[in-house]
Amino acid sequence: MNFINTFAGLPETFYTRLLATPLINPRLVALSASAASLLDLKDKPSLRDELTAVCSGNANWISAEPLAMVYSGHQFGVYNPQLGDGRGLLLGEVRNACGEKWDLHLKGAGKTPYSRFGDGRAVLRSCVREYLCSEAMHHLTIPTTRALCVVASDTPVYRETEEAGSTLLRLAKTHIRFGHFEYFSYTNQLDSLKTLTDYTIKHCFPHLLQAGDRYRLFFKEVLEKTARLIACWQSVGFAHGVMNTDNMSIVGETFDYGPFGFMDKFDWHYICNHSDHQGRYAFSQQPDIGYWNCGRLGSALLPLFNNNAEAIQTTLDQFPGSYSSYYTRLMRQKLGLLIPEDEDPELIRELLAALQKCGCDYTLFFRALCDFVAGKDNEKLLKVIGGSAMTGWLQQYSQRLKRNLVDDTRRCQQMKTVNPKFILRNYLAQQAIEHAEQGDFSEINRLMTVLETPFDEHPDYESYAEPPPLWASGLKVSCSS
Repeated sequence: MNFINTFAGLPETFYTRLLATPLINPRLVALSASAASLLDLKDKPSLRDELTAVCSGNANWISAEPLAMVYSGHQFGVYNPQLGDGRGLLLGEVRNACGEKWDLHLKGAGKTPYSRFGDGRAVLRSCVREYLCSEAMHHLTIPTTRALCVVASDTPVYRETEEAGSTLLRLAKTHIRFGHFEYFSYTNQLDSLKTLTDYTIKHCFPHLLQAGDRYRLFFKEVLEKTARLIACWQSVGFAHGVMNTDNMSIVGETFDYGPFGFMDKFDWHYICNHSDHQGRYAFSQQPDIGYWNCGRLGSALLPLFNNNAEAIQTTLDQFPGSYSSYYTRLMRQKLGLLIPEDEDPELIRELLAALQKCGCDYTLFFRALCDFVAGKDNEKLLKVIGGSAMTGWLQQYSQRLKRNLVDDTRRCQQMKTVNPKFILRNYLAQQAIEHAEQGDFSEINRLMTVLETPFDEHPDYESYAEPPPLWASGLKVSCSS
Protein backbone atom coordinates (compact mmCIF):
# COMPACT_ATOMS: atom_id res chain seq x y z
CA MET A 1 0.00 0.00 0.00
CA ASN A 2 1.11 3.54 -0.75
CA PHE A 3 1.36 5.24 2.64
CA ILE A 4 1.54 9.04 2.61
CA ASN A 5 0.88 9.93 6.28
CA THR A 6 0.08 13.62 5.83
CA PHE A 7 -1.36 14.05 9.33
CA ALA A 8 1.87 12.73 10.84
CA GLY A 9 3.60 15.62 9.09
CA LEU A 10 1.78 18.13 11.29
CA PRO A 11 3.45 19.43 14.49
CA GLU A 12 3.50 16.97 17.38
CA THR A 13 1.01 19.08 19.35
CA PHE A 14 -1.60 17.33 17.18
CA TYR A 15 -0.86 13.76 18.32
CA THR A 16 1.27 11.28 20.23
CA ARG A 17 3.20 8.62 18.34
CA LEU A 18 2.95 5.06 19.69
CA LEU A 19 2.38 1.46 18.63
CA ALA A 20 -0.62 -0.75 19.31
CA THR A 21 -0.49 -3.02 22.35
CA PRO A 22 -0.46 -6.67 21.15
CA LEU A 23 -3.40 -9.02 21.60
CA ILE A 24 -3.05 -12.67 22.57
CA ASN A 25 -3.85 -15.41 20.05
CA PRO A 26 -5.56 -13.20 17.44
CA ARG A 27 -7.88 -14.50 14.70
CA LEU A 28 -9.69 -12.77 11.90
CA VAL A 29 -13.45 -12.56 12.45
CA ALA A 30 -14.58 -10.78 9.31
CA LEU A 31 -13.18 -9.01 6.25
CA SER A 32 -15.11 -6.73 3.91
CA ALA A 33 -14.00 -7.34 0.33
CA SER A 34 -15.88 -4.19 -0.66
CA ALA A 35 -13.90 -2.04 1.78
CA ALA A 36 -10.65 -3.79 0.86
CA SER A 37 -11.14 -2.78 -2.77
CA LEU A 38 -10.91 0.88 -1.70
CA LEU A 39 -7.25 0.15 -0.89
CA ASP A 40 -6.75 -1.92 -4.07
CA LEU A 41 -6.58 -5.07 -1.93
CA LYS A 42 -8.07 -8.47 -2.76
CA ASP A 43 -9.31 -11.00 -0.23
CA LYS A 44 -6.76 -13.81 -0.13
CA PRO A 45 -5.03 -15.86 2.60
CA SER A 46 -1.89 -13.69 2.65
CA LEU A 47 -3.94 -10.52 3.17
CA ARG A 48 -5.94 -12.16 5.96
CA ASP A 49 -2.72 -13.22 7.72
CA GLU A 50 -1.24 -9.74 7.33
CA LEU A 51 -4.35 -8.00 8.67
CA THR A 52 -4.57 -10.39 11.61
CA ALA A 53 -0.99 -9.59 12.59
CA VAL A 54 -1.22 -5.81 12.11
CA CYS A 55 -4.67 -5.36 13.63
CA SER A 56 -3.70 -7.36 16.71
CA GLY A 57 -0.68 -5.16 17.32
CA ASN A 58 1.72 -8.02 16.66
CA ALA A 59 3.12 -6.37 13.52
CA ASN A 60 3.16 -2.98 11.82
CA TRP A 61 3.32 -1.89 8.21
CA ILE A 62 6.84 -0.62 7.56
CA SER A 63 5.76 2.74 6.14
CA ALA A 64 2.90 3.33 8.56
CA GLU A 65 3.29 5.95 11.32
CA PRO A 66 0.82 5.06 14.10
CA LEU A 67 -0.36 7.92 16.29
CA ALA A 68 -3.12 8.88 18.70
CA MET A 69 -4.85 12.15 17.78
CA VAL A 70 -5.67 14.80 20.39
CA TYR A 71 -9.04 16.59 20.40
CA SER A 72 -11.75 17.72 22.81
CA GLY A 73 -15.52 18.07 22.50
CA HIS A 74 -18.93 18.54 24.02
CA GLN A 75 -20.26 15.30 25.51
CA PHE A 76 -23.98 15.31 26.28
CA GLY A 77 -23.84 19.11 26.07
CA VAL A 78 -20.93 19.55 28.50
CA TYR A 79 -17.48 20.59 27.28
CA ASN A 80 -14.68 18.11 28.02
CA PRO A 81 -11.34 19.92 27.56
CA GLN A 82 -9.25 16.95 26.45
CA LEU A 83 -10.39 13.69 24.93
CA GLY A 84 -8.35 12.28 22.07
CA ASP A 85 -7.90 8.75 20.76
CA GLY A 86 -8.28 6.87 24.01
CA ARG A 87 -8.57 3.42 22.48
CA GLY A 88 -7.57 3.84 18.87
CA LEU A 89 -4.64 4.73 16.63
CA LEU A 90 -4.42 6.31 13.23
CA LEU A 91 -2.09 3.71 11.71
CA GLY A 92 -1.45 5.77 8.61
CA GLU A 93 -2.92 7.13 5.40
CA VAL A 94 -3.01 5.34 2.08
CA ARG A 95 -3.56 6.66 -1.42
CA ASN A 96 -5.15 4.18 -3.83
CA ALA A 97 -4.74 3.87 -7.60
CA CYS A 98 -7.61 6.33 -8.14
CA GLY A 99 -5.82 8.98 -6.11
CA GLU A 100 -8.21 8.72 -3.13
CA LYS A 101 -6.75 9.13 0.36
CA TRP A 102 -7.96 6.79 3.11
CA ASP A 103 -7.19 6.90 6.82
CA LEU A 104 -6.56 3.51 8.45
CA HIS A 105 -7.64 3.69 12.08
CA LEU A 106 -7.35 0.78 14.51
CA LYS A 107 -10.08 0.79 17.17
CA GLY A 108 -9.21 -1.11 20.37
CA ALA A 109 -5.44 -0.68 19.98
CA GLY A 110 -4.69 -0.29 23.70
CA LYS A 111 -3.91 2.53 26.12
CA THR A 112 -2.83 5.95 24.89
CA PRO A 113 -2.08 9.22 26.74
CA TYR A 114 -5.77 10.07 26.18
CA SER A 115 -7.27 6.91 27.67
CA ARG A 116 -7.97 8.63 31.00
CA PHE A 117 -9.29 5.79 33.21
CA GLY A 118 -10.02 3.38 30.35
CA ASP A 119 -8.11 0.30 29.25
CA GLY A 120 -7.88 1.37 25.61
CA ARG A 121 -9.55 -1.83 24.45
CA ALA A 122 -12.64 -2.69 22.45
CA VAL A 123 -14.71 -5.85 22.82
CA LEU A 124 -16.00 -8.24 20.19
CA ARG A 125 -19.65 -7.17 20.40
CA SER A 126 -18.87 -3.48 19.75
CA CYS A 127 -16.51 -4.30 16.88
CA VAL A 128 -19.04 -6.60 15.22
CA ARG A 129 -21.78 -3.97 15.57
CA GLU A 130 -19.64 -1.26 13.96
CA TYR A 131 -18.43 -3.60 11.22
CA LEU A 132 -21.96 -4.59 10.26
CA CYS A 133 -23.49 -1.13 10.55
CA SER A 134 -20.84 0.91 8.76
CA GLU A 135 -20.99 -1.47 5.81
CA ALA A 136 -24.80 -1.54 5.96
CA MET A 137 -24.95 2.27 5.92
CA HIS A 138 -22.64 2.45 2.93
CA HIS A 139 -24.89 0.14 0.95
CA LEU A 140 -27.90 2.23 1.96
CA THR A 141 -25.99 5.08 0.22
CA ILE A 142 -25.57 7.01 3.48
CA PRO A 143 -22.19 8.75 4.01
CA THR A 144 -20.18 6.71 6.47
CA THR A 145 -16.79 5.47 7.53
CA ARG A 146 -16.07 1.94 6.35
CA ALA A 147 -14.96 -1.18 8.22
CA LEU A 148 -12.22 -3.29 6.68
CA CYS A 149 -11.99 -6.10 9.23
CA VAL A 150 -12.49 -7.33 12.79
CA VAL A 151 -9.93 -9.31 14.79
CA ALA A 152 -10.71 -11.16 18.04
CA SER A 153 -8.32 -12.56 20.63
CA ASP A 154 -7.88 -14.32 23.97
CA THR A 155 -6.92 -11.07 25.71
CA PRO A 156 -9.42 -10.55 28.54
CA VAL A 157 -11.24 -7.22 28.71
CA TYR A 158 -13.48 -6.37 31.63
CA ARG A 159 -16.77 -4.56 31.18
CA GLU A 160 -19.86 -5.84 33.02
CA THR A 161 -18.27 -9.27 32.56
CA GLU A 162 -15.04 -10.59 31.07
CA GLU A 163 -15.09 -10.28 27.28
CA ALA A 164 -12.72 -10.91 24.38
CA GLY A 165 -10.42 -8.04 23.48
CA SER A 166 -10.92 -7.20 19.80
CA THR A 167 -10.04 -4.59 17.20
CA LEU A 168 -11.71 -3.05 14.18
CA LEU A 169 -9.80 -1.47 11.30
CA ARG A 170 -11.79 1.54 10.13
CA LEU A 171 -11.37 3.43 6.86
CA ALA A 172 -12.35 7.08 6.51
CA LYS A 173 -11.62 10.00 4.22
CA THR A 174 -10.38 11.71 7.38
CA HIS A 175 -10.63 11.20 11.13
CA ILE A 176 -10.75 14.92 11.85
CA ARG A 177 -13.73 15.77 14.04
CA PHE A 178 -15.46 18.92 15.21
CA GLY A 179 -13.63 18.32 18.49
CA HIS A 180 -10.23 18.83 16.88
CA PHE A 181 -11.09 22.47 16.18
CA GLU A 182 -12.59 22.93 19.64
CA TYR A 183 -9.40 21.69 21.29
CA PHE A 184 -7.07 24.18 19.62
CA SER A 185 -9.53 27.06 19.85
CA TYR A 186 -10.41 26.65 23.53
CA THR A 187 -6.75 26.16 24.52
CA ASN A 188 -5.96 29.37 22.62
CA GLN A 189 -3.51 27.61 20.29
CA LEU A 190 -4.64 29.82 17.44
CA ASP A 191 -1.68 29.13 15.15
CA SER A 192 -2.46 25.42 15.45
CA LEU A 193 -6.15 26.11 14.80
CA LYS A 194 -5.22 27.86 11.55
CA THR A 195 -2.79 25.06 10.66
CA LEU A 196 -5.50 22.45 11.25
CA THR A 197 -8.09 24.35 9.21
CA ASP A 198 -5.70 24.94 6.31
CA TYR A 199 -4.70 21.27 6.40
CA THR A 200 -8.34 20.15 6.39
CA ILE A 201 -9.20 22.42 3.47
CA LYS A 202 -6.17 21.21 1.51
CA HIS A 203 -6.92 17.52 1.97
CA CYS A 204 -10.72 17.42 2.24
CA PHE A 205 -11.96 20.59 0.50
CA PRO A 206 -9.20 21.31 -2.04
CA HIS A 207 -11.57 23.23 -4.34
CA LEU A 208 -11.62 25.99 -1.70
CA LEU A 209 -7.85 26.51 -1.57
CA GLN A 210 -7.79 29.57 -3.79
CA ALA A 211 -10.96 31.18 -2.41
CA GLY A 212 -10.44 34.47 -0.62
CA ASP A 213 -13.15 33.63 1.94
CA ARG A 214 -12.20 29.97 2.18
CA TYR A 215 -12.88 29.74 5.94
CA ARG A 216 -16.47 30.88 5.51
CA LEU A 217 -16.96 28.55 2.56
CA PHE A 218 -15.37 25.71 4.51
CA PHE A 219 -17.76 26.23 7.42
CA LYS A 220 -20.69 26.47 5.00
CA GLU A 221 -19.78 23.16 3.31
CA VAL A 222 -19.38 21.38 6.64
CA LEU A 223 -22.89 22.54 7.57
CA GLU A 224 -24.27 21.33 4.24
CA LYS A 225 -22.64 17.92 4.60
CA THR A 226 -23.84 17.57 8.18
CA ALA A 227 -27.40 18.58 7.27
CA ARG A 228 -27.46 16.08 4.40
CA LEU A 229 -26.11 13.30 6.64
CA ILE A 230 -28.75 13.79 9.32
CA ALA A 231 -31.49 13.99 6.69
CA CYS A 232 -30.30 10.58 5.47
CA TRP A 233 -30.45 9.20 9.00
CA GLN A 234 -33.97 10.50 9.54
CA SER A 235 -35.20 9.10 6.23
CA VAL A 236 -34.20 5.51 7.08
CA GLY A 237 -35.10 5.65 10.78
CA PHE A 238 -31.50 5.54 12.05
CA ALA A 239 -30.51 6.94 15.45
CA HIS A 240 -26.82 7.53 16.13
CA GLY A 241 -27.13 7.53 19.91
CA VAL A 242 -24.13 9.69 20.88
CA MET A 243 -23.95 12.85 18.77
CA ASN A 244 -21.19 14.43 20.84
CA THR A 245 -19.05 16.92 18.91
CA ASP A 246 -16.08 14.54 19.13
CA ASN A 247 -18.22 12.04 17.19
CA MET A 248 -18.99 14.48 14.35
CA SER A 249 -16.91 14.02 11.20
CA ILE A 250 -15.75 17.22 9.52
CA VAL A 251 -16.63 15.68 6.12
CA GLY A 252 -20.17 14.66 7.08
CA GLU A 253 -19.78 10.90 7.45
CA THR A 254 -21.50 8.68 10.01
CA PHE A 255 -18.75 8.34 12.57
CA ASP A 256 -18.02 6.36 15.76
CA TYR A 257 -20.74 3.72 15.92
CA GLY A 258 -21.69 2.95 19.50
CA PRO A 259 -25.25 2.62 20.82
CA PHE A 260 -26.89 3.17 17.43
CA GLY A 261 -30.22 1.72 16.39
CA PHE A 262 -32.60 1.43 13.46
CA MET A 263 -36.18 1.95 14.56
CA ASP A 264 -38.46 -1.07 14.44
CA LYS A 265 -41.87 0.32 15.45
CA PHE A 266 -42.03 3.99 14.54
CA ASP A 267 -41.46 6.26 17.52
CA TRP A 268 -40.56 9.87 16.78
CA HIS A 269 -38.90 10.11 20.21
CA TYR A 270 -37.04 6.79 19.94
CA ILE A 271 -33.97 6.61 22.23
CA CYS A 272 -31.51 3.94 21.17
CA ASN A 273 -28.90 4.65 23.86
CA HIS A 274 -29.76 3.14 27.23
CA SER A 275 -27.27 5.57 28.81
CA ASP A 276 -29.12 8.62 27.43
CA HIS A 277 -31.43 9.08 30.41
CA GLN A 278 -32.58 12.57 29.38
CA GLY A 279 -33.20 11.71 25.72
CA ARG A 280 -30.76 14.33 24.47
CA TYR A 281 -29.94 12.19 21.44
CA ALA A 282 -33.42 10.83 20.74
CA PHE A 283 -34.32 10.30 17.08
CA SER A 284 -36.51 13.42 17.07
CA GLN A 285 -33.65 15.54 18.41
CA GLN A 286 -31.01 14.68 15.81
CA PRO A 287 -31.62 17.62 13.42
CA ASP A 288 -31.54 20.13 16.30
CA ILE A 289 -28.44 18.52 17.80
CA GLY A 290 -26.76 18.68 14.38
CA TYR A 291 -27.46 22.42 14.33
CA TRP A 292 -26.21 22.80 17.93
CA ASN A 293 -23.01 20.89 17.15
CA CYS A 294 -22.37 23.05 14.09
CA GLY A 295 -22.77 26.03 16.38
CA ARG A 296 -19.99 24.67 18.60
CA LEU A 297 -17.80 24.26 15.52
CA GLY A 298 -18.61 27.84 14.53
CA SER A 299 -17.58 29.08 17.97
CA ALA A 300 -14.28 27.21 17.63
CA LEU A 301 -13.64 28.78 14.21
CA LEU A 302 -14.48 32.29 15.45
CA PRO A 303 -10.81 33.44 15.63
CA LEU A 304 -10.44 32.70 11.91
CA PHE A 305 -13.42 35.01 11.27
CA ASN A 306 -11.69 37.89 13.09
CA ASN A 307 -14.08 37.17 15.98
CA ASN A 308 -17.01 38.23 13.80
CA ALA A 309 -19.80 36.30 15.52
CA GLU A 310 -22.39 37.72 13.13
CA ALA A 311 -20.62 36.12 10.15
CA ILE A 312 -20.64 32.77 11.95
CA GLN A 313 -24.33 33.07 12.84
CA THR A 314 -25.32 34.14 9.31
CA THR A 315 -23.73 30.99 7.94
CA LEU A 316 -25.11 28.82 10.73
CA ASP A 317 -28.63 30.09 10.05
CA GLN A 318 -28.55 28.25 6.72
CA PHE A 319 -28.51 24.85 8.45
CA PRO A 320 -32.26 24.41 9.12
CA GLY A 321 -33.19 25.25 5.53
CA SER A 322 -30.53 22.93 4.15
CA TYR A 323 -31.67 20.08 6.39
CA SER A 324 -35.34 20.60 5.49
CA SER A 325 -34.56 20.68 1.78
CA TYR A 326 -32.53 17.45 1.90
CA TYR A 327 -35.05 15.66 4.11
CA THR A 328 -38.05 16.65 1.97
CA ARG A 329 -36.28 15.48 -1.16
CA LEU A 330 -35.43 12.10 0.38
CA MET A 331 -38.95 11.58 1.69
CA ARG A 332 -40.45 12.48 -1.70
CA GLN A 333 -38.31 9.73 -3.18
CA LYS A 334 -39.46 7.26 -0.53
CA LEU A 335 -43.09 8.17 -1.33
CA GLY A 336 -42.55 7.90 -5.07
CA LEU A 337 -43.45 11.56 -5.65
CA LEU A 338 -41.44 12.21 -8.76
CA ILE A 339 -43.01 15.61 -9.50
CA PRO A 340 -42.64 17.96 -6.49
CA GLU A 341 -45.53 20.02 -5.11
CA ASP A 342 -45.44 22.78 -2.50
CA GLU A 343 -47.81 20.86 -0.24
CA ASP A 344 -45.55 17.81 -0.01
CA PRO A 345 -43.89 18.83 3.30
CA GLU A 346 -47.33 18.94 4.92
CA LEU A 347 -48.16 15.49 3.52
CA ILE A 348 -44.89 14.22 5.03
CA ARG A 349 -45.65 15.78 8.43
CA GLU A 350 -49.08 14.19 8.45
CA LEU A 351 -47.53 10.84 7.54
CA LEU A 352 -45.16 11.05 10.51
CA ALA A 353 -48.07 11.89 12.79
CA ALA A 354 -50.03 8.92 11.44
CA LEU A 355 -47.04 6.61 11.88
CA GLN A 356 -46.60 7.83 15.46
CA LYS A 357 -50.24 7.03 16.19
CA CYS A 358 -50.12 3.71 14.39
CA GLY A 359 -46.75 2.54 15.71
CA CYS A 360 -46.17 0.16 12.82
CA ASP A 361 -42.76 -0.98 11.64
CA TYR A 362 -41.08 1.95 9.86
CA THR A 363 -39.02 -0.03 7.33
CA LEU A 364 -41.75 -2.56 6.55
CA PHE A 365 -44.29 0.24 6.08
CA PHE A 366 -42.31 1.97 3.37
CA ARG A 367 -41.40 -1.28 1.66
CA ALA A 368 -45.08 -2.30 1.55
CA LEU A 369 -46.04 1.20 0.39
CA CYS A 370 -44.01 0.57 -2.75
CA ASP A 371 -46.77 -1.80 -3.94
CA PHE A 372 -49.65 0.49 -2.98
CA VAL A 373 -52.27 1.04 -5.68
CA ALA A 374 -55.18 3.40 -5.03
CA GLY A 375 -58.54 1.63 -5.02
CA LYS A 376 -57.03 -1.86 -4.55
CA ASP A 377 -57.14 -4.01 -1.41
CA ASN A 378 -53.40 -3.45 -0.62
CA GLU A 379 -53.43 -6.44 1.69
CA LYS A 380 -49.69 -6.41 2.33
CA LEU A 381 -49.69 -2.78 3.44
CA LEU A 382 -52.76 -3.18 5.64
CA LYS A 383 -51.14 -6.15 7.35
CA VAL A 384 -48.12 -4.01 8.23
CA ILE A 385 -50.30 -1.16 9.46
CA GLY A 386 -52.54 -3.49 11.40
CA GLY A 387 -55.90 -2.47 9.99
CA SER A 388 -57.39 0.88 9.09
CA ALA A 389 -55.29 3.10 11.37
CA MET A 390 -53.92 5.13 8.47
CA THR A 391 -56.97 5.26 6.21
CA GLY A 392 -57.14 9.06 6.29
CA TRP A 393 -53.55 9.57 5.26
CA LEU A 394 -53.73 6.89 2.56
CA GLN A 395 -56.69 8.73 1.03
CA GLN A 396 -54.62 11.91 0.89
CA TYR A 397 -51.74 9.94 -0.63
CA SER A 398 -54.07 8.44 -3.26
CA GLN A 399 -55.18 11.92 -4.31
CA ARG A 400 -51.57 13.08 -4.44
CA LEU A 401 -50.59 10.15 -6.67
CA LYS A 402 -53.23 11.13 -9.21
CA ARG A 403 -51.27 14.35 -9.81
CA ASN A 404 -47.96 12.53 -9.95
CA LEU A 405 -48.30 11.73 -13.69
CA VAL A 406 -46.30 8.53 -13.20
CA ASP A 407 -47.78 5.06 -13.66
CA ASP A 408 -47.88 2.69 -10.68
CA THR A 409 -45.37 0.25 -12.18
CA ARG A 410 -42.68 2.85 -12.67
CA ARG A 411 -43.37 4.39 -9.26
CA CYS A 412 -43.11 0.99 -7.58
CA GLN A 413 -39.78 0.27 -9.28
CA GLN A 414 -38.38 3.64 -8.27
CA MET A 415 -39.56 3.34 -4.67
CA LYS A 416 -37.92 -0.05 -4.23
CA THR A 417 -34.54 1.49 -5.07
CA VAL A 418 -34.73 3.82 -2.05
CA ASN A 419 -36.86 1.89 0.48
CA PRO A 420 -34.74 -0.99 1.81
CA LYS A 421 -36.20 -4.37 2.56
CA PHE A 422 -33.33 -5.20 4.92
CA ILE A 423 -31.78 -3.12 7.70
CA LEU A 424 -29.47 -3.98 10.58
CA ARG A 425 -32.03 -4.54 13.30
CA ASN A 426 -30.60 -4.79 16.80
CA TYR A 427 -31.69 -8.37 17.27
CA LEU A 428 -29.99 -9.45 14.03
CA ALA A 429 -26.74 -7.87 15.19
CA GLN A 430 -27.17 -9.53 18.58
CA GLN A 431 -27.60 -12.96 17.01
CA ALA A 432 -24.44 -12.49 14.96
CA ILE A 433 -22.56 -11.36 18.07
CA GLU A 434 -23.69 -14.36 20.12
CA HIS A 435 -22.54 -16.74 17.39
CA ALA A 436 -19.22 -14.91 17.08
CA GLU A 437 -18.60 -15.08 20.83
CA GLN A 438 -18.86 -18.88 20.46
CA GLY A 439 -16.31 -18.83 17.65
CA ASP A 440 -18.85 -19.11 14.82
CA PHE A 441 -18.45 -16.16 12.42
CA SER A 442 -20.75 -17.52 9.70
CA GLU A 443 -23.78 -15.50 10.84
CA ILE A 444 -21.85 -12.27 10.22
CA ASN A 445 -21.26 -13.32 6.63
CA ARG A 446 -24.87 -14.40 6.13
CA LEU A 447 -26.12 -11.10 7.46
CA MET A 448 -23.72 -9.19 5.21
CA THR A 449 -25.33 -10.90 2.21
CA VAL A 450 -28.51 -8.87 2.68
CA LEU A 451 -26.89 -5.74 4.12
CA GLU A 452 -24.74 -5.35 1.00
CA THR A 453 -27.84 -5.44 -1.25
CA PRO A 454 -30.59 -4.14 1.05
CA PHE A 455 -32.99 -3.08 -1.71
CA ASP A 456 -33.04 -6.48 -3.41
CA GLU A 457 -35.24 -9.49 -2.80
CA HIS A 458 -33.48 -12.39 -1.07
CA PRO A 459 -35.87 -15.36 -0.98
CA ASP A 460 -33.42 -17.44 1.08
CA TYR A 461 -33.15 -14.72 3.73
CA GLU A 462 -36.78 -13.66 4.16
CA SER A 463 -36.53 -14.11 7.92
CA TYR A 464 -34.11 -11.16 8.08
CA ALA A 465 -36.90 -8.88 6.80
CA GLU A 466 -39.48 -9.93 9.38
CA PRO A 467 -40.49 -7.84 12.42
CA PRO A 468 -38.30 -8.45 15.46
CA PRO A 469 -39.30 -11.25 17.85
CA LEU A 470 -40.75 -10.38 21.26
CA TRP A 471 -37.49 -11.07 23.08
CA ALA A 472 -35.77 -8.33 21.05
CA SER A 473 -37.65 -5.61 22.95
CA GLY A 474 -35.50 -6.41 25.97
CA LEU A 475 -32.21 -5.62 24.23
CA LYS A 476 -30.38 -2.64 25.72
CA VAL A 477 -27.52 -0.87 24.00
CA SER A 478 -25.45 1.68 25.94
CA CYS A 479 -22.30 3.74 25.57
CA SER A 480 -20.27 0.68 26.66
CA SER A 481 -21.53 -1.10 23.54
